[in-house]
Amino acid sequence: MHLQSEANKRTTVRRETMPIKPSWEVVMRILKKSLVKLEGEITLLPESIDDLWHLRHLVEKGDLVFALTFRKVESASDKLRPEKTERKPMRLGIRVDSVEFHRFANRLRISGTIESGQDVGSHHTLSIEPLRDVSIIKRWRRDQIDRIAKAIQESNRPEIAIATIESGEAHIGVLRQYGVEEVASIAQSAGKLHESSQTEFFAQIYNQLLNTAAQDYIVAGPGFIKDDFVRFATQKDSSFPDRLIVENTTSVGISGFQEVLRRGAADRLIKGAHLVRETRLIDALLGEIAVNGKAAYGMTEVTKAHEWGAIETLLIGDETLRGERERGTALDELLTAVNNSNGHVVVFSTEFEPGKRLEKLGGIAALLRFKLQDG
Repeated sequence: MHLQSEANKRTTVRRETMPIKPSWEVVMRILKKSLVKLEGEITLLPESIDDLWHLRHLVEKGDLVFALTFRKVESASDKLRPEKTERKPMRLGIRVDSVEFHRFANRLRISGTIESGQDVGSHHTLSIEPLRDVSIIKRWRRDQIDRIAKAIQESNRPEIAIATIESGEAHIGVLRQYGVEEVASIAQSAGKLHESSQTEFFAQIYNQLLNTAAQDYIVAGPGFIKDDFVRFATQKDSSFPDRLIVENTTSVGISGFQEVLRRGAADRLIKGAHLVRETRLIDALLGEIAVNGKAAYGMTEVTKAHEWGAIETLLIGDETLRGERERGTALDELLTAVNNSNGHVVVFSTEFEPGKRLEKLGGIAALLRFKLQDG
């Protein structure tokens, strides 16, 4: 008992989320598509947290959304016994007021006024979870249709888990479409690490990687401890190196995940990954800004760059895009014009570091074909 107690003191595992679902369960599907000139209904079946994140940026204020929900229904007897009020399943259509993405609860909450179904005119919140279909009726934008196609395409890619390891500390993350989500961290107490405690440390990392149900792994970190872990894991499973990339980083945790993406390890596993592209684009942007080069940021500078025909790649944060659309600005006209002038538009996820950096620059920026004249 004493030895087991000491072992528990040496290694601490902190879980960030519930265990990951196997990747073969997570392919978003279009159940219905009825559009006339981009206006009409699309019914989607989200099957993962990634899909819910995409829905967060597809559903907008003013849309009409239908989904199965539960609502209290009172009968005559219920009025005498209010504690017996039932919540019955029903399909409601609501006019959207707000949308909230609850990543750790694995659900999307869509609130608004009931327009179809029971209690028309009342306020209600739809709780959208994986494997629960949702119908959206609206005037769709081209980039939203493209987003659905990309979501379906990316949901077919292999699940990738990333372990960043240094002496006495490890962090496990899963590559999502919106960023790397840390799912566990493992820490050993300071002091000399004996061989037995390092074996226990490696066993904890290995088991947490298996819990992600990933098909491919990236093991990264400073020094040689990551290589020692790979040897340990190979003894457990001789096929482990066949599904592995080892990468050198200067740090672990969130910054270590960021280094992994910047160095292109994930890109080597999933060619053309959107998140990897975001990381490289924001690095290129900051590099140009640092030397007062071919870059513009903030709405005023980006608009000026467009007027000069200088935009090669337009970078915009998903929350900025959503906010501008809700305010009814002419941002969509700018996006269309950039596409029509052979430019590229990349929408950044603000759930992860590249998008957060972009938000600090005003939420919109551009890499240019040539440097703008001062003044």
